[in-house]
Amino acid sequence: MAKSLSKAPKMHARFKSPADRLFDTFNIIFMICLMIVTLYPFLNTLAVSLNTANDSIKGGIYLLPREFTWENYKYVFEEATIFHATLISALRTVIGTVLSVFCCTMVAYTIARPEYVLRKFISIAFILTMYFSGGLIPNFLLIRELGMMNSFWVYIIPGLIGVFNVIIIRSFIEKLPEGILESARIDGAGEFTTFLRVVLPLCLPVIATVSLFSAVAQWNSWFDVFLYNSSNVNLSTLQYELMKILQNSNTSLNSGNDYASMFSGSEAAINRVTPTSIRATMTIVASVPIILVYPFLQKYFVQGMTLGGVKG
Repeated sequence: MAKSLSKAPKMHARFKSPADRLFDTFNIIFMICLMIVTLYPFLNTLAVSLNTANDSIKGGIYLLPREFTWENYKYVFEEATIFHATLISALRTVIGTVLSVFCCTMVAYTIARPEYVLRKFISIAFILTMYFSGGLIPNFLLIRELGMMNSFWVYIIPGLIGVFNVIIIRSFIEKLPEGILESARIDGAGEFTTFLRVVLPLCLPVIATVSLFSAVAQWNSWFDVFLYNSSNVNLSTLQYELMKILQNSNTSLNSGNDYASMFSGSEAAINRVTPTSIRATMTIVASVPIILVYPFLQKYFVQGMTLGGVKG
């Protein structure tokens, strides 16, 4: 009798109403369409990057390359500084993300505490910086006076505190059960201990989200390299090197001699590159490393949701 009762809910779960089946069908179709819309631009860009440049000019390339070639990638990776620049980009992404998220979380915890007297003043001061700034020239003069020109730390320190990230983390911390923090204090934990051992584990979902924002911003940044470290090849980043490659390809391919070689029919003309093919190749080269981070970060999303699932 007990076995039959235990099987009853399972048998009942197999039967769905027509409305449930219609909803499931619509949901599956919608998700497939969403997946196609999301993946198609990336797959199309990948196909163009793997297609011969002259053939790509004709158009009609969708998901697969029509004339397969590695010439575009060879042109990009022929730059001697590209691998060192990739290392610098990876270092600034990792170091910048870790330090920025940690500092943003500390600031957010501070201004989220109701007993902190200056919390409203500090919050308003932070929000004002989102609407008003000194401008490009004052920022450049400030960096120069601080002695951070031609320095790796110019990638890290100026963007250490992101106001948008602080606001997101603060909103999450304010929703945490106050009883957990009080229990830690009763057990003798100080503010910093409470922050490290209680607040940080509970904030893993929002920390994972903010880390993704910060990592993408660090990885894609190149303008600060142009402003502060353009004369130092050892501190050049991948994005900046790719930008220079695109500029060089635009300059060379728009010259008269190069334009004439387009119609020469030689082997070099067949395997030549164009700004369009280089742009597609650069997009893939710059996107793939950060895309590979997503599966690993998703694990921390799930783990953080489990740790953060505390009932108040």
